[in-house]
Amino acid sequence: MFGAKHQKVRSAIKDMVLSIEPLDQIEKEHVEFILGWLDSPCQIFRTAKPATPDPHLVSYFVVIDRDANKILLVDHKKAELWLPPGGHVEVGEHPMETVRREAEEELQLEAKFVFNHPIFATVTTTVGQTAGHTDVSLWFVLEGNSLHPLEYDKEEFNSIEWFDMDHLPYHRSDPHMRRFVEKIGQAIGVLK
Repeated sequence: MFGAKHQKVRSAIKDMVLSIEPLDQIEKEHVEFILGWLDSPCQIFRTAKPATPDPHLVSYFVVIDRDANKILLVDHKKAELWLPPGGHVEVGEHPMETVRREAEEELQLEAKFVFNHPIFATVTTTVGQTAGHTDVSLWFVLEGNSLHPLEYDKEEFNSIEWFDMDHLPYHRSDPHMRRFVEKIGQAIGVLK
């Protein structure tokens, strides 16, 4: 049904998902869902805006400043939430390439990966202006420096802000953000 390149990327995505060590039962269930979805004949890449097919694949990239203990979030216009930057994975695109592309487009930032794979995976029903479809999100972590000013895409974001990890706007963010912060805290502790 899919071409050789498409199958190769799909296989690489599956390998990345298999490399994720679930934080808890919720992430274990999300990983199991994603693996079953990847093994199905369903199209996994968004082919039409805003939500075809449903679900579809997204790459988040969380920019962290380890020295300052901060995370960069964007005030996303359509989602009406403070989110990590990221975007939809294009048809046949590797999710890490999505991160590189979106980091440049959204923040004029060169992607410097902390890990060579996503460290978190979620399956989430969207809210805001494009509410009601499902994003399957792979969460990557990038190095950043909160002292260096960033340009950002004003078409997509109202603003961007570095938040202290102890003072994130959980009430107006991705529903899995608190769990991600717990997981990144464990992962960064291993790195130090």
